[in-house]
Amino acid sequence: MSQSKQKVVQYLNEAHATELGLTRVLQSQIAMTPSGSYRSGLEKHLDETRDHAERVQERLSDLGFANNPLQVVFGAAEGAVGQALALAKTPLDLVRGSGGEEKVLKNAKDACATEALEIATYTALERLARSVGDATTADLAASIREDEEKMLERILDEIPKITEAVVRAEVEGNGSYDLSQTGAADVAREAGRKAKKAASSGTAQAKRGARQARKAPGVAQAEGQVKGAVASEEDLAITGYDKLTADEIVSKLGDLSQIELAKVDSYERKHQSRTTVLSKITSLRGDEPWPGYDELSVAEIESVLGEGDDERAREVRSYERSHKNRTGVLKAAERDLANA
Repeated sequence: MSQSKQKVVQYLNEAHATELGLTRVLQSQIAMTPSGSYRSGLEKHLDETRDHAERVQERLSDLGFANNPLQVVFGAAEGAVGQALALAKTPLDLVRGSGGEEKVLKNAKDACATEALEIATYTALERLARSVGDATTADLAASIREDEEKMLERILDEIPKITEAVVRAEVEGNGSYDLSQTGAADVAREAGRKAKKAASSGTAQAKRGARQARKAPGVAQAEGQVKGAVASEEDLAITGYDKLTADEIVSKLGDLSQIELAKVDSYERKHQSRTTVLSKITSLRGDEPWPGYDELSVAEIESVLGEGDDERAREVRSYERSHKNRTGVLKAAERDLANA
């Protein structure tokens, strides 16, 4: 492989990793952003970002690197780094700032920095590609860069409006942030609706709906993290929380859903921040087998397991053993696996 082609491939992989990481960042920001023009812009750009990642991957394939084992490993590593950075940042996005409006503003400012990084990434890729005579890659980079420039301009136009919301909330005491209108709440409602529909119906369409709902991991934790940051003791699933010892709280955590665990996590960090409690929560945290799982009854979960998805049954068994440990669910999972 020539030195020039190797360098183009390197820059394409860097761009691809950035797009993968940005996908997770956008998902986390949408999860805590109320409906309106700014969230609509984020949702549109999430679709664009997924498209960008696909187009960059297609270009790598055209250059003959999609099926190269070394290239696949390198690309996966780059993508893992990008996503790890995004996931590590997500909890901070959800709890920092004194109120919901402030959190959205901080995220918007971060989004500006992210877009500037993407613009620089594709500017460099375009210049490199043109310098070595790769017009196809150069045109691709220029096209994606234009999308990023439009998004940066869109965010900058939104920041004054978001700042005004912060002023009304933080200075004038007239907050407008409504968690029930955020992306996390919307997706959680839709995921729960689809999962319950699948649980009560044996039609192929309902089953497809359930599988589609399962493609939105982390929604429960995102919603709970936001709720916990502004929760009072009465909002928690553990009665008399502030009067309990750390050991007493730890003994009750296994019965909580992911939303409830996330709420307790944020509340504990904001108040006493006891290591024993936080460590136990960390050991219990994890994605549900599918969004809305924690809200389903034993019978509803058994119905979904009847779809015959062995991998899903294993996930349910593992998750139940670590959490509510319900006999009916565990028996249904074991029965499904035994019949595989």
